[in-house]
Amino acid sequence: MKKRYLLLENGSVYEGEAFGADVDIMAELVFNTGMSGYQESITDLSYRGEIIVFTYPLIGNYGVNRDDFESLRPAASAIVVHEIARRPSNWRKMMSLPEWAEKTGMPGITGIDTRALTKELRNQGSMKAALVDEITDEVIARLKAFETSKTMVADATTKTQYQNPTDGVSIALIDFGLKNSILRSLAKRGVNVMVFPANVDAETILAANPDGILLSNGPGDPKDVDYAIPTIQKLQKHLPLMGICLGHQLFAIANGAETYKMKFGHRGFNHAVRTVSKARLDFTSQNHGYAVERASLEKTDLVVTHEEINDQTVEGVRLKGYNAFSVQFHPDAAPGPHDAEYLFDEFLNMIADSKKETTNA
Repeated sequence: MKKRYLLLENGSVYEGEAFGADVDIMAELVFNTGMSGYQESITDLSYRGEIIVFTYPLIGNYGVNRDDFESLRPAASAIVVHEIARRPSNWRKMMSLPEWAEKTGMPGITGIDTRALTKELRNQGSMKAALVDEITDEVIARLKAFETSKTMVADATTKTQYQNPTDGVSIALIDFGLKNSILRSLAKRGVNVMVFPANVDAETILAANPDGILLSNGPGDPKDVDYAIPTIQKLQKHLPLMGICLGHQLFAIANGAETYKMKFGHRGFNHAVRTVSKARLDFTSQNHGYAVERASLEKTDLVVTHEEINDQTVEGVRLKGYNAFSVQFHPDAAPGPHDAEYLFDEFLNMIADSKKETTNA
């Protein structure tokens, strides 16, 4: 195997062996603390524009299968692992992770001290990095000048409206970088899902006559998706609304809150979240580098409903006087625990109650 290098913007260099596609990549370097679920993570569109460092030492041991994709191609720019499995074994396996990475154009590096690398990212924060076969003055200059894309949601979202039809409740889902697991969670509950692009206007959605609105997850800085704010502000006045991950951040911004870039984010599925109003603690799946600023909520009608127990990050809010709420974590999991999947049921109950009120009015 040929050598490959991981160059960080602070000058650190990690030498390893190449696998996957033979291309150079520059992107933001982040770490994921999950012990499995690498296929779902790599194909999660919230990882668009990022190089994932997997903290678990062995990655790829059960290969890649047809069932666990969150999108059809890698969303991550590249992956960094301590050891890549050479002979994966699982009854669902269709190919190895290195084979799939090569076929789909995603580079990787193995043989890295991911423990030391993760400590560096925890101490100094997420940073830009280059995955290259050779470190030159040109590569160093390019990395220094590199800036992450501000159009990641526009690049990730569906370009056309589509439907997953059933005879159940109708939900309009705005796709900012949708995970397949959200569609699965809704399909399991018999929901008629209508998916719209990120730049859809409120009038188009209301013309489809949905019973509720769901704002999906997605990549990047929520401030780069300011075009969605007027749509959210209009829709929340008419229909029950739920936001997930990036959708949570956009919902908060639409109601006067502010967001900030975290030092190294939450990425993994062992994040304990407390429900503020009751004695409930859930382990959750998370993938975000931005969060809602708690102090900014004081000037809004938003109320904190969930918080991370380790760093007290705002993990959920609801809007006073409206049937609207959002959570930073993934109730749909994939990968991770399904502790919080009940939130989809609460959303559907909210829709049912709203329809009753409208009928009786």
